[in-house]
Amino acid sequence: MLIEGEEEVGSVNLGPFLAANKDELRADLGLISDTGMWDVDTPAITTRLRGMTYAEVTIKAANKDLHSGLYGGSALNPINVLTRVLGELHDANGRIQLPNFYDRVVPISNAQRAQWDALGFDEAAFLGGIGLSAPAGERGYSALERLWARPTADINGIWGGYTGAGSKTVIPAEASAKVSFRLVANQDPDEVFEQFKRFVTERLPPGASAEFAGHSRAPGIEVNVDSPWVRAAEEVLAAEYGKPAVLMGCGGSIPVVTSLRNILGIDTLLMGFGLDDDQVHSPNEKFEQRCFHHGIRSHVRLLARFASG
Repeated sequence: MLIEGEEEVGSVNLGPFLAANKDELRADLGLISDTGMWDVDTPAITTRLRGMTYAEVTIKAANKDLHSGLYGGSALNPINVLTRVLGELHDANGRIQLPNFYDRVVPISNAQRAQWDALGFDEAAFLGGIGLSAPAGERGYSALERLWARPTADINGIWGGYTGAGSKTVIPAEASAKVSFRLVANQDPDEVFEQFKRFVTERLPPGASAEFAGHSRAPGIEVNVDSPWVRAAEEVLAAEYGKPAVLMGCGGSIPVVTSLRNILGIDTLLMGFGLDDDQVHSPNEKFEQRCFHHGIRSHVRLLARFASG
């Protein structure tokens, strides 16, 4: 059993640890339960994960902060530049405008689309639970396709100038933002980072410069659904729940899956028991007791199934 606690800060020590302990960690399969169910009564096996490129950009102009009354109208404002550039990340249809961004994106098959459509996902209820009433994102795709099989770009934080109480009429010397790209299988996280740098740099006006930092990068994952591991999981989940498991995607990222494949040479089975309303990464995050008990029994069944061949 491998327990790793650095995922939310980039897992900087995990790769070297795996490489240094390859012999001890030799295995047939990685089994991870950091994924979800379709609903509290319907088990699921996750067959695809989105990857991640997380970048930070800082736009710089003058060599110090300036008084907007004395310099406004003449001096370049980095916040204005940054917001204008980031405002062009998407077109009117929600498509990401990085150069060559979609070149490696493979559309899902008609059979996969029909399977997901048959699940009857209620996007209105999904959004209503978090206080939203209308979907956003790339037009022309179903909700599950946008969540599981299409890449995204989101500004996760933005700052610059004076942000304290009251007023201070400053034109800042610099402004920064954190931007993350959720990626699908076949997209190269390093390539996307370079695409973002090019996207920003090509839009800089005279007098502005940009500095970039990368915080985390991981490729998207697509699992072979015809593997014996997936078939075994389908058997045990059907026995535990009395109904077939849903083969679903996940919009999040689990970078250790890539590390296990690249460093240890093993594939991963993603058999999880979380729910959409678990409030992951939020206050009062929870895990249902029913899911906990089903999860214990499902893992016991799975180990027995593996032992029986």
